[in-house]
Amino acid sequence: MKKLTAIDLFSGCGGMTVGLKRAGFKVLGAVEVDPLSIRTYRANHKDVAVWETDIRDLKPSEVKSTLGLRKGDLDLLTGCPPCQGFSTMRTLNGSFVVNDPRNDLLLEFLRFVEALRPRTVMMENVPGLSGDKRFAFFCSRMQEIGYWDGHRILNAAEYRVPQRRRRLIYLAGFRMEIPFAECAPKVKMVKDAIGCLPKAGESSDPVHDMPEKRTSRIMGLIRRIPKDGGSRTDLSESDQLDCHKRCNGFKDVYGRMAWGEVAPTLTSGCFNPSKGRFLHPEEDRAITMREAALLQGLPRRYKFPDVDSKIAVAWMIGNALPPPFATAHARMIKRTLLRNNGTGQSKKNLAYRP
Repeated sequence: MKKLTAIDLFSGCGGMTVGLKRAGFKVLGAVEVDPLSIRTYRANHKDVAVWETDIRDLKPSEVKSTLGLRKGDLDLLTGCPPCQGFSTMRTLNGSFVVNDPRNDLLLEFLRFVEALRPRTVMMENVPGLSGDKRFAFFCSRMQEIGYWDGHRILNAAEYRVPQRRRRLIYLAGFRMEIPFAECAPKVKMVKDAIGCLPKAGESSDPVHDMPEKRTSRIMGLIRRIPKDGGSRTDLSESDQLDCHKRCNGFKDVYGRMAWGEVAPTLTSGCFNPSKGRFLHPEEDRAITMREAALLQGLPRRYKFPDVDSKIAVAWMIGNALPPPFATAHARMIKRTLLRNNGTGQSKKNLAYRP
């Protein structure tokens, strides 16, 4: 049985591609503009053709020619257009609109749908996208060209991602309905993901052994945070930092993760306890970048080549799509495609509509 095919737009370091492969898709190509993410992607996915370019400068005809695709051949087109402009933190919980040019990349995704006419489409983004006029236009245009679509805001923790992460997932099929994946029967906790790792700094894994430097005052504060889920709010007022006394918000700052719970949403600042609840449950340190990768659902041996900066690795991990979340929905897409075409092979021009 020939594998179903997929293309990953805005691929980042490869989280979506990992999820698609686990679901049984053959990922033919990927598009990404960030050089560091490209190096990481290529180190882990050597079988995929990669376009290292701004998607606005890439013609779909070039992709079709390189991969030997005709309009309607592709089984699944996926993508995670940059979401910073849609995030609630950037917009003060939605109280005003950010004019971020990256928001228009959603329409570049649409351009590739129109040119490739894939049998199915999957897109992931932050919940704030749902209220944007560009998304309304996107959905309307998808329906005009023959796609049955829908979107939901789901928590990735309910799909075996050991992290609390609310995301918008958009699914569309050409003249067929794509059901959303059901929640997993069991939640994966922090301990399930990182509890068996060797001691940081002694593991021979450079991603797990990256050192961190803190002032003696900050180290003293960290040591006083109660183990296994404690927070700075558990400390006496005399132990609080002056900045925390002046601002009582962001209570997760300098908080510890708890072994028996899911992690908080991982961001590009997950290496820094001043950015959120990113302290290890027991050890007096922030989580390592290997721990962050595992909490995002990336494989244990995922490579981050030639990287000696926590900031750079954290940026890639924080922006990656959690693979288990992608896998769950990709499997539903696969079942639907096979049900509509029992051979498991792409029918030529099945999704073509003049």
